[in-house]
Amino acid sequence: MSLSDTNRAVTLITGASGGIGSALAHALAGTHELILAGRGGERLAAVCAATGGHPLVLDLTRPETFADALAGLGRVTNVVHNAGVLELGAVAEQDHAVWTHMLAVNTVAPAELTRLLLPLVRQERGTFVFVNSGAGLSANAGWGSYAASKFALKALADALRGEEASNGVRVTSVYPGRTATEMQRKVRGQEGAEYTPQAFIDPQTLAQTIAFVLNAPRDTALTDLTVRPGPQP
Repeated sequence: MSLSDTNRAVTLITGASGGIGSALAHALAGTHELILAGRGGERLAAVCAATGGHPLVLDLTRPETFADALAGLGRVTNVVHNAGVLELGAVAEQDHAVWTHMLAVNTVAPAELTRLLLPLVRQERGTFVFVNSGAGLSANAGWGSYAASKFALKALADALRGEEASNGVRVTSVYPGRTATEMQRKVRGQEGAEYTPQAFIDPQTLAQTIAFVLNAPRDTALTDLTVRPGPQP
């Protein structure tokens, strides 16, 4: 896959077939060249067809496969680390397999993708966006493993920002509150609560926020952005 013949920004989005990733792909369609990463299948194919994106099949639990998967990329301007997994549970209940999986997908995979894509993003003086979570700022009961992975993701972004500022690379962490996605539906089920999408952030609103970060003028750096659901009518 070579996108070197376009003058538009080339933006790679992980978790592109999910609620936030799909909304972001639609928000950027027509203004960015899109590389849409996911596990493959009909949902990813449908998002690519609707947005003109190029599919990139990645298994985030197998970082040893990333280099080969990325080998054909000609340009990458921006990377949006959006993919993630979540499983609620008390520390007393979740064994090492849960913690290992959570950290592998939510922290190790973004770190390895960043390492491999950094030379291309440096060439473009581009932007990394880490879609974090409110749980990356405060850990509540039952959220230990997920929050730990998101605290670590914040550390990754903070370190990268300091290391790459002299190369013109911008790094933003976005901390969304509860967003109306299928992941949130799962969370509400685990909490034994009703899923009411209108009470949460619309994925399209969050997508517009991320698009603003990517398109922000070069004389500004948006380092940390917290997004919360607005007041209910």
